[in-house]
Formats: sequence, structure tokens, C-alpha cells
Amino acid sequence: MDFPLTYDDPSNIDPPYPSGDWEFVFARMVYTGFISREFIPSWTTDWPKSDRQFVLGIKRLTNIRVAEETVAISLTNPDLFKYPFLYSVECGHWNMTDAEIKGLREYLQRGGFLFCDDFWGTYEWEIFRENILKVLPEGRISDIPLSHHIFHCYYDIEELVQVPYIRQALYSTRTYEQDGYFPYCRGIFDENDRLMVMINWNTDLGDAWEHADHPDLPARFSTYAYKLGINAIVYAMSH
Repeated sequence: MDFPLTYDDPSNIDPPYPSGDWEFVFARMVYTGFISREFIPSWTTDWPKSDRQFVLGIKRLTNIRVAEETVAISLTNPDLFKYPFLYSVECGHWNMTDAEIKGLREYLQRGGFLFCDDFWGTYEWEIFRENILKVLPEGRISDIPLSHHIFHCYYDIEELVQVPYIRQALYSTRTYEQDGYFPYCRGIFDENDRLMVMINWNTDLGDAWEHADHPDLPARFSTYAYKLGINAIVYAMSH
């Protein structure tokens, strides 16, 4: 299924909450950050196909009443608090404004869940870390053990899988980028031990969602990406 890339259409950013009796609407975080030489902002990576393909999987694999419409929402939009789950891509390219930092902090403190994806190596990690600690200055980043409920609340996930971008998956045995040799799943918890931020570092789940319909993409990549994403949604909706 072909979904056109229309990031340059302002009507696609901060749309109204989708009408209907939905339990869940997939929301992508719009942030200030790196812009390529083609003037494409980093938050749009794999958008919108990745998000919409993932929604198709949620519909097929769960009984969650999920809206077919996905949204891209700014951190300063008051409607942000309507979405319990927020997806952010290319987190090593964040350069958030003070207003965005404040908006994301309030979102997380009021019960929101942030799912970070697709950033690689020590250089991008330090950029991410600098930004997230501006959002949550008292936050402590730690590895999430595989025994944690988020790995077992819908599917049982027993190991972390490094998901490469599509060209590597199809034409190379190498799965890493930069010096991100091993995948990590880290988190930040609140004072009640609720996981607020799930940090998928050295892996690209969104690319596997986007290309799950590619006949040559190894199933282990797309299967893992869907399972982990769905588990995170179930956790976010129940905590």
C-alpha cells in the first residue's frame, strides 16, 4: 500500500482528534531538530507510511479499537494530552525549544508515555540524553530488564533484536549503524515506578513497520517491531 509523503502540507500537522469511538489513536511527535539538505525535518522519517502500516498491524493482531487515521502533533499543542502514547523517531536529532521541553515534561508528568526509536551510536545518544534530561532533570536512565511487564503484557519478548533499515536488511548482513553495534532498550521511570519513556537505541523499528509489506524483508525484523510496539501501547494504555 502506497502512502504519499506529505510533510510539507501544514494541514497534516496538529489535526483535530479523529472522530469516532476509538480506544487508541497513534500519535507521532513533531519536534525542532535536524533538517536535511532537502529541507526534510528529521521527525518525518518514514512518515506517514510507517505509522499507518503499524496501525494496520494493531487492527489485525489485537482487539484494540484503533483509529485508521494517525496524527503528527506538536509538543505545544494542548491536544497532546489526549494521546496516551507518543512516538518519536530520530531522537538523536532532537534540538527542542524551551516551549517543547516544557510541553513534553508536562505530558509525561500527567501520565503520557514516550516511545523513542531510530537513533544510533554514542554521538546521537549524547544528543538525546542532553535533551531528555532537560525534559526530566531528575530522570534516571536505566536498562529495562527483559523480565519487566512491558515485555510480557501482550506478547512474550525474550530477547532484543537489532532492526536495520531496509537496504541493510535486504542487501547486507550488517545490522548496525555508526558505532551502535548492539541494541538497547532503556527507560525512565517515575516515582511510582511507572515507565514514562521507553528508549529503543541502536535499532529502527519504524523502518520495519514501514516495510512490513516488502516480500523480502526478513520476518524476524517486522515481527519483533510489531510485537514490541504493540506491547508498549498496551502498557501505555493500562498504566
